[in-house]
Amino acid sequence: MASKKFKAMVVQEAPDGKYIRQITDKSLDDLPENEVLIKVQYSSLNYKDGLSATGHRGVTKNYPHTPGVDAAGIVEQSFNDAFQPGDKVIVTSYDLGMNTSGGFGQYISVPASWVVPLPDNLSLKESMAYGSAGLTAGFCILKLNEHRITPHKGEILVTGATGGTGSFALAMLAKIGYQVVTVTGKMNEKQFLIDLGAREVISREEATDTSGKPLLKGRWAGVVDLVGGKILSTAIRSTRPYGVVTCCGNVASPDLHINVYPFILRGITVVGIDSQSCPMDFRRRTWEKIANEWKLTVLDRQTSVCSLEELDAEIDRILAGKQKGRVIVDLAR
Repeated sequence: MASKKFKAMVVQEAPDGKYIRQITDKSLDDLPENEVLIKVQYSSLNYKDGLSATGHRGVTKNYPHTPGVDAAGIVEQSFNDAFQPGDKVIVTSYDLGMNTSGGFGQYISVPASWVVPLPDNLSLKESMAYGSAGLTAGFCILKLNEHRITPHKGEILVTGATGGTGSFALAMLAKIGYQVVTVTGKMNEKQFLIDLGAREVISREEATDTSGKPLLKGRWAGVVDLVGGKILSTAIRSTRPYGVVTCCGNVASPDLHINVYPFILRGITVVGIDSQSCPMDFRRRTWEKIANEWKLTVLDRQTSVCSLEELDAEIDRILAGKQKGRVIVDLAR
């Protein structure tokens, strides 16, 4: 019997060395042999997907390939007792969409250890509104909570706030009562950030100190940093005693020039966020928070929806730094 066919975006290297993207038919036989076969209902677009879709060998080693580090759908077959056909599930990160055929196809086959049951009070579409970006924001918030940075402790700084992770960090922090100040290089989006809950919006220039001072006036109780570089250095030096800085991005720079004084004179804690291989118990706890007390009512302001056929233009947009909020990919559209 012929294997079932399904639609997928396939990226392949052309004879001239360029990488081309097209929507084509794949077979279930093309998928890796794993424990859980999932029919994908929704995916979402992340910057890492854009890199994979343009032949970035640091993300994806072998082509042809189907990107998509996020997927939400229904279990069609399982060889692990933890999941049954018909279960609604989420898969984000690990190797999905990197070297394992990803969520820009209507089916994925993955290890059971990558799969999260869809929490009650969250739809498959809503889960992909959050996706890896919202989940990473949730990881940052949960770490702030674990270090007892509660709303009454003071202001929280969120950098890179118009992007997917930054906008979700802002909105969820505001939802649960934090006073949030955001940094953005897109001051024309100031109203968008205020609508999401920002108390104040400051520019990159205002958030970047070039004085070289080892410590600055303490303002922040906590920080969610997406950009790295000089802005992260400034944020650490501007954090109040016993504050916590979560770090999950490097779009400005992976380099961090700083001395030890914020750590030994103010007791600042810097927490690195690894969203790709985060332990499953922490992952599940974060999804439960997202589905319940952190759940947003402003998802429509932060998301748009496209089909597989419309995805190519969205990939170009995210790589050009022009994406605002999140793009959900409807695999049935």
